[in-house]
Amino acid sequence: MPRIRTVLLVTGAAVLARRAMRRRIDASPLWPLPALEEPISGRPRSRALRLLVTRHETVADGVVQLRLEGDDLPPWEPGAHLDLVLPSGLVRQYSLCGDPEDTSSYTVATRLIGAEQGGRGGSREVHEQLQEGVEVEIRGPRNRFPLADAQRYVFVAGGIGITPILPMLRAVDAAGHDWRLLYAGRSRASMPFLEDVEKLGGAVDGRVTVAADDEGGRPDLAGFLSGALPGTAVHVCGPEGLMEAVAQTLPEGCDLHLERFTPHTSMDGNASFEVELRRSGRTIEVPADSTVLAAVRAELPDTLYSCEQGFCGTCQQRVLEGEIDHRDELLTDAERADSMLICVSRASRGRIVLDL
Repeated sequence: MPRIRTVLLVTGAAVLARRAMRRRIDASPLWPLPALEEPISGRPRSRALRLLVTRHETVADGVVQLRLEGDDLPPWEPGAHLDLVLPSGLVRQYSLCGDPEDTSSYTVATRLIGAEQGGRGGSREVHEQLQEGVEVEIRGPRNRFPLADAQRYVFVAGGIGITPILPMLRAVDAAGHDWRLLYAGRSRASMPFLEDVEKLGGAVDGRVTVAADDEGGRPDLAGFLSGALPGTAVHVCGPEGLMEAVAQTLPEGCDLHLERFTPHTSMDGNASFEVELRRSGRTIEVPADSTVLAAVRAELPDTLYSCEQGFCGTCQQRVLEGEIDHRDELLTDAERADSMLICVSRASRGRIVLDL
């Protein structure tokens, strides 16, 4: 009997220990390090959906359009984008360019970007692997480029930058607002949705200006913008150089709205700084020419990340102490109060302490 009692006691203790361990792991994604309140490391930003690719269509040189179908899809407004979780696990962001009234499908388009142009494989995966009949996980929609409330609009799109602009054009045209568009690209053959844009412009003289590099060189931004009256909302999406040029030539009193393909960051003027990983008890150095993400992953290689451009939110980390130089295009003001995207953001001075 004493032996049976001992076995039962040992077994019961083992069960209790396993339950306690399970609770501890659930409480902290980095167990056995101590958990703090509400750690957010690697937490997904929105509910993921799985949609079916029902159309994979070439709409311009190097540009494919995808139709993604599902049931009762979340609503969206012009300027919104989706996160596509690609088969490799990469997360990439693509603007919605279809009809917001269609709750059964989303439409996105992407240009193939080679490694020589700075591409990192995401667009090639979309072009080659997201064929008709393939399921893809999406997150969103989210809108960091909403259509402003105005009576007059000017739009400037560079190449694939037409994708978030197109639903805006349809919306302002349907509402009867005054609008003009400058659409720039390497050639007409490379410019997606050009025919749709020109149909929207109709017979209104000067409403749509097409500037193809192989026809007339770079667009005359100053001339195009010169007639914009105070109070005009100017929406721009395209390469960084195009957006900077618009900002420099923007008439006084106009309201500028931008959507970037890449984070507005630069290594110029960066300084090295320290990051304390509070839960792991380590302090690391972030060189001036590197990122917090790279330094953290050298110590904690399982730290989650994806886009490395400050767009997807996978690498969002809680900041316990320190001043942050936010360089992302994603976080809200409330989120920026106590968290950062470590792939692009840095310490504004001194050191920062992360919940890691």
